[in-house]
Amino acid sequence: MSSLTESRTRVNPVRAIKLRPNNRLDSWVAPLLTVVVLLNLWQIISWASPLREDLFPGPLAVAAKLPQLLADGSLVSAVGNSLFRAVSGFAIAVVISTPLALLLAHQPLLRKGVGPLVSAMQVLPSIAWVPAAIILFGLSDATIYTVLLLGAIPSIINGLLSGIDMIPAQYKSLSKVLGASKWEHVLHIELPAAMPGYVAGLRQGWAFAWRSLMAAELIAVGGSLALGVGSLLQRGRDLADLPLVMLVILTILLVGVLIELVFFAPIERKLLRDRGMSRTGENNG
Repeated sequence: MSSLTESRTRVNPVRAIKLRPNNRLDSWVAPLLTVVVLLNLWQIISWASPLREDLFPGPLAVAAKLPQLLADGSLVSAVGNSLFRAVSGFAIAVVISTPLALLLAHQPLLRKGVGPLVSAMQVLPSIAWVPAAIILFGLSDATIYTVLLLGAIPSIINGLLSGIDMIPAQYKSLSKVLGASKWEHVLHIELPAAMPGYVAGLRQGWAFAWRSLMAAELIAVGGSLALGVGSLLQRGRDLADLPLVMLVILTILLVGVLIELVFFAPIERKLLRDRGMSRTGENNG
């Protein structure tokens, strides 16, 4: 009888292997396979195109530009400068946006007046701020950071507000019953409960920050500004060098994908796992 019970409760190892998800590996392998397929299709279409290679370069022609840019250090320098601006500007945006969102969440009248303006700023193309910033600050880092902050801050504010709005009302009542102060409620209940919406806002804020930075660097070139990825893109345009332009565009995409896979995706997985949830399409086995 005991052996029968043991055999029923014993897990089939083959079935367990099949059911065990490998989501972390899939999150890297699936995008890489997609990129490989797209690059091959791009190369085949380039070979079949009647256009000259300088007008429709394939991946091989674009990759041929890479050794030159690595040799003179321009690509590494541009990516380093842009990443420093993006990360530091994004950090400043988080420091500014978080208390502003909390203030709006706890001041309904202020939110009614300022909330629509924040949403309007979120949908306004960040490139629209570049001319005004150049007039105010000239060709300097202040121009770059102004455009970046104005692009990122509204998304982070709206993300945290959305997360707070989805918190059940019982949470606030419970914290009062337990004797928590207002700040204790915010720090220990409100922010953790609003974290999924907050992270979604951070992710969108980073996307807007990176896009805003590229727009600012593309237009604000020269002066005291160090070379950035957007400036390198403008150089390719001035030289009518399409392979260089395509290489810079691919670099911008690569940086965006790496930030997503290395930073935001693990945070999202941890949040979902801590809440007993999973992404759509993922099997928890």
